[in-house]
Amino acid sequence: MSQLPWQSQLQQALKERQAAGLYRRSRLRDGEQGVEVVLDGRKLLSFSSNDYLGLAAHPTLKKAFTEALDREGVGSGAAHLLTGHSRYHHQLEEALAEFTGQQRVLLFSTGYMANIGVIDGLLGKTDVLVQDKLNHASLLDGGRLSEAQQLRYPHADMALLHQRLYTAANSRNKLIVSDGVFSMDGDIAPLPEIMDLAEQHKAGVLIDDAHGLGVLGQNGGGVIEHFELTQQKPILVGTFGKAFGTAGAFVAADEVVIETLVQQARSFIYTTAQPPAIAAATLASLKLIKQESWRRDKLQQLIKQLRDGATQLGLPLMPSQTAIQPLLIGDDKKALKLGQDLERQGILVGIIRPPTVPKNTARLRITLSASHEAEHINKLLDALELSYVH
Repeated sequence: MSQLPWQSQLQQALKERQAAGLYRRSRLRDGEQGVEVVLDGRKLLSFSSNDYLGLAAHPTLKKAFTEALDREGVGSGAAHLLTGHSRYHHQLEEALAEFTGQQRVLLFSTGYMANIGVIDGLLGKTDVLVQDKLNHASLLDGGRLSEAQQLRYPHADMALLHQRLYTAANSRNKLIVSDGVFSMDGDIAPLPEIMDLAEQHKAGVLIDDAHGLGVLGQNGGGVIEHFELTQQKPILVGTFGKAFGTAGAFVAADEVVIETLVQQARSFIYTTAQPPAIAAATLASLKLIKQESWRRDKLQQLIKQLRDGATQLGLPLMPSQTAIQPLLIGDDKKALKLGQDLERQGILVGIIRPPTVPKNTARLRITLSASHEAEHINKLLDALELSYVH
């Protein structure tokens, strides 16, 4: 048996975490992802996935996956720069470049790898990175891995972003980094204002649109389409594990930025390419996202139904017009108890506590899917009235 010399310290830290109501555990799901899932042997109505358009188990994606599997096998067997880059990967990059209106796209195996790769690949020790304080952990870790100077600004505070950029005026290069849709709050970054400040201060902009891509915009183009940015666009990171229903990620930018990442992004260069069948399924998903706008329309109807019902019940939903609808609780143990009460009623929601969110802002993270129906929302509201209101 392998043990560390400081094993007792680790055990004590785990006990303290559990006592504080901050312990995490994996849950075992049997069967497909969907609005009804079997978790730890029990069937639950789920408001706890990022499958926003209901594509994770779509038959068209399954068919594309299995056909590519028969042709290409399972593993890609090598990095993209060796022999791992299949025709499906190539076609997906080209299709995404057209979809995003960018010159070129580079695939990454995960969203986490895309974020750490693009930040570390573009910035050096004489550069400055300016991040929203509520950015995803992968963006923050990308900053930690790079040699750039780190600056943070309070969430969506454009006056203080301006101040941080002014402070960094003498640096060689400046990059503003923000989530597009913030994963724990559900609100949308003020992208037009960020782009204006970037132009004023001669800074670059990187937007991680993991939770907006496919969901926002008439064609699912995410926050860039939502704000109708057509001329100057940020570097875009998108992931496939949310609305696309598959796995992996990409960076979309101009030719020079992408070629720089090919040469310098370590999380692209030194890892095995994603299985070709995943790329094939994502190509199929992209077609559905563009063609089936009814999924976005239905999602917006469900969001309105939930928010209207929550207002009538006096539930403190945070201000969000996206599929992420957080119910602010505050106290960690109270949030845990409320989530457990809902599960006893057959409803699954995310129970989010520090350090994922700031201290005293524990919440239930309710996420909606186009696969939900009106009766599912009513069932959730009834359960919340019973557990929270009373």
